[in-house]
Amino acid sequence: MRIGIDLGGTKIEAVALDEAGRVLVQRRVPSPRGDYAQTIEAIAAIVAEVEREAGGTGTVGVGMPGVVSPVTGLVKNANSTWLIGRAFDVDLAARLGRPVRVTNDANAFALSEAVDGAAAGAEVVFGVILGTGVGGGLVVGGRVITGANAIAGEWGHNPLPWPEDGERPGPACYCGRAGCIETWLSGPGLARDFAAHGGAALSAFEIGGAAEAGDPRARAALDRYAARLARALAHVINLIDPDVIVLGGGVSNLASLPDAVTARWAPWVFSDEVRTRLVRAAHGDASGVRGAAWLWPPATGESTHV
Repeated sequence: MRIGIDLGGTKIEAVALDEAGRVLVQRRVPSPRGDYAQTIEAIAAIVAEVEREAGGTGTVGVGMPGVVSPVTGLVKNANSTWLIGRAFDVDLAARLGRPVRVTNDANAFALSEAVDGAAAGAEVVFGVILGTGVGGGLVVGGRVITGANAIAGEWGHNPLPWPEDGERPGPACYCGRAGCIETWLSGPGLARDFAAHGGAALSAFEIGGAAEAGDPRARAALDRYAARLARALAHVINLIDPDVIVLGGGVSNLASLPDAVTARWAPWVFSDEVRTRLVRAAHGDASGVRGAAWLWPPATGESTHV
């Protein structure tokens, strides 16, 4: 049995999978926002509950916002700021009394879709999170690639490539720079762009609904969004040439987004043909927690986490 934990800013989700990837138990509890010690206790409690219901013990993998620095061993880059500067993996392992594997939530998402999701069987998979923020994860040969700095896949804080007039220098980003991909392609980024072109104060979901109802401003906003996403993903293709790019996060549910992007990205890809497939996640919101469970591989001893 593999237990996966998806540690979010508002909720902690747990799942137990059998060897075939079937869900045995799934539970969700609120995150103790701002309280590190209670976060550790909440994870321990939900693991105990899952194991009690499943009738056994399992390996534990965690997908979390941010990463554990390979230099300090402490959490960095987490929007759940109470985790920053903490030895999260060490503390959780001590509390559970067993080893744990921890990765960025976007890595967990990408691994889930590469193992038994929309990119199953593909050699190189890039997983994209389009939500409140923009993240990414890279899986090669069924293994998560974290990189020397533990930031592989963090394309959201690269600049929007090939900026057009009106896109320079771009919106300010919380990272301290301007024009990051996240400022354009996150849900709040789409809402800001819509409002900047005369639209009302709507969420990304509401903009999608307005476009389907025929609102010309909403349709124009989604056209701009698709064009920017096409340029941003062309950059990814030029760098790592993935077999499949999987879209996740709330904004990925915008109607016809994969088709709209693939119809636009060819001019920016340095190739005579673009064979990369762009697909939506097969497991939806459950991909992150499933991927955390898959950090522990089948009984081969081979790691799924680099």
